[in-house]
Amino acid sequence: MITGWWNPPGLVGLLAACLTLPGVAAEVGEPTRFQYTEVHMGLQTRVVLYASDERTARSAAAAAFRRISELDEVMSDYRASSELMRLCDRAGAGPVRVSADLMCVLSRAQQLAERSDGAFDVTCGPVVALWRRARREHRLPDAATLSSARPLVGWRNLVLDRTRREVELKLLGMRLDLGGIAKGYACDAALAVLRRQGAARTMVEMGGDMALGDAPPGRSGWEIEMPAAGNPPARLRLRNCAVSTSGDTEQYVELGGLRYSHIVDPRTGLGLTSRIAVTVIAPSGDLSDGLSTAVSVLGEEAGRALASRYRGVRVFVRYAEGAR
Repeated sequence: MITGWWNPPGLVGLLAACLTLPGVAAEVGEPTRFQYTEVHMGLQTRVVLYASDERTARSAAAAAFRRISELDEVMSDYRASSELMRLCDRAGAGPVRVSADLMCVLSRAQQLAERSDGAFDVTCGPVVALWRRARREHRLPDAATLSSARPLVGWRNLVLDRTRREVELKLLGMRLDLGGIAKGYACDAALAVLRRQGAARTMVEMGGDMALGDAPPGRSGWEIEMPAAGNPPARLRLRNCAVSTSGDTEQYVELGGLRYSHIVDPRTGLGLTSRIAVTVIAPSGDLSDGLSTAVSVLGEEAGRALASRYRGVRVFVRYAEGAR
């Protein structure tokens, strides 16, 4: 799983841009392009939208940023006061009623956990915490500590009652990490707010995740650059979909001659050493985010087999030079 959703951007050089200049309408009478950035979930977050005037654009972007901030209060595993951490504090103590957003994210995470046979697993929090410390201290997790943390990881010990909107963490000491799905969900949620504000031609980008709305004026889609191993980058025109990337370009630790990714395999408790980078295009951000992590853990062959179970999904896989 990805260790925390606030990962630095630039994993594979994703690019999304309309070919018109910022703040200039492509033709007389067409909406104008506006761009706004704020820091949310520890990441530079960008909203690009087309609107009739700056006041409308600024109001729509502000509403989108507020929605992302609300979700940070729900899903952060860095904030002790977040709803997620309050739930974790009740691990082993029975069912807890949760918000609609948290139930939705956990439901989608559990479906992916089941389909990936645990390669995607949001209960990986205990081992993720050990690898975060490993990167800070530049040393491998203590074997005994890692061994004691691994029994706390297991998606079947996360029980959801969707009717009552209750969640139970069966084991004392369980911790959830939504790093492999929360950013994508937040991008989707922000895009939905922008649509309600009348800004359908819009894009939300946060680190390695983006959600795309309707195409910019006069274009068939948002221009996205997809790096390809051994080939020039492919430029795609996309609309009304999401794009997510997972890889070890920015976050890793090199120990004993191996490069350990910030992405942890929940089944082994170990950071990945495959040097894989995965980009997924999917109908929604929570799916593209989750699948990019799951494919990274599973590897290309099994990962593509998993992705084939979902409609409208495309997977791009690359390995660092000499990694295969």
